[in-house]
Amino acid sequence: MKTKIRELRKARKLSQEELAGAVGTTRQTITSIEVGKYTASLPLAYKISHYFGLTIEEVFDFSDLED
Repeated sequence: MKTKIRELRKARKLSQEELAGAVGTTRQTITSIEVGKYTASLPLAYKISHYFGLTIEEVFDFSDLED
C-alpha cells in the first residue's frame, strides 16, 4: 500500500524514530510502512494520520484495494 508518510515526515523534518515514538510504534515499523512491506493496522493508521492532522484517506492510498 502506498502512503504519504515519508513526504509528510520529511516536510516536518521528523526522523522515523521521532514519528515512531509519537505514535507508539517502532522505527522498523515506520520504515516497513514507508517502503510498502507492511500495511498499518487501522489503529496505527489512525494514530499516524491524526498526528499529521489528516484523514486516513489523505495519508494512505487505498486505490489498489478497490475491486
